[in-house]
Amino acid sequence: MRIAIFSDIHANLPALQAFFQDLETQKPDVIYCLGDLVGYNIWPNEVVREIQKRGIPTIAGNYDQGIGLHIDECGCAYKTEEDKAMGKISISYTNEIVGAEERKYLRNLPSQISVEFVLNEHKFSLLLVHGSPRKINEYLFEDREESSMIRIMEQSNADILCFGHTHKPYHRILQTENESGVRYRHAINTGSVGKPKDGDNRGGYVIIELDEHSSVYQKESISVAFIRFEYDVESAAKAVENSPLPDAYADMLRKAY
Repeated sequence: MRIAIFSDIHANLPALQAFFQDLETQKPDVIYCLGDLVGYNIWPNEVVREIQKRGIPTIAGNYDQGIGLHIDECGCAYKTEEDKAMGKISISYTNEIVGAEERKYLRNLPSQISVEFVLNEHKFSLLLVHGSPRKINEYLFEDREESSMIRIMEQSNADILCFGHTHKPYHRILQTENESGVRYRHAINTGSVGKPKDGDNRGGYVIIELDEHSSVYQKESISVAFIRFEYDVESAAKAVENSPLPDAYADMLRKAY
């Protein structure tokens, strides 16, 4: 079973189109999207329609929620006054240009998707969220304390937890032990298709592979591949600069921060 999971397109149509082209080479069995389709660029409607027409199961990101509800808050937890001011421009602009049908689609997206695989005698529970199982805009960074991450996964009954929101990809294997023995859980940040923040301006997504040998009791029994792909970053950055959006967002695309 090859599972493709992507997140955080942020209205970047050139990146999304390149992602779909790259995905054709991967031939996944199923595709999921972890949200934040809109914000920070000029193509929210086009991105929503591309996801819709492919029938990709998708959850709401915090930005999708804000636009879907037509409010001026995206829950982005900006750290500086400058970031807050730029964010206010971004959500105002997106609210202004998004179509009624696209807004309705965003408003009706689920907050989580849970999937259970039974490929052998061991079940695998896959939970898809945007920020965390607890909150749509909670940041699960790679350096989060292990006990905290384990608690989050145990409380949500997730053997594999996939999330985005930070735009920084990683895979952590977490070990616990109970009466059944040592057990492993996998925390996977899928990175970002349209707004990476890890210094690599290529888009990114994840391919997870499960097979008849996959087990919660075997540490390396699932495969997690982080895929990066080239796209026309300059066209996406120029689109920002030719819009009412802050030019800083173009610089972020070019430098991936």
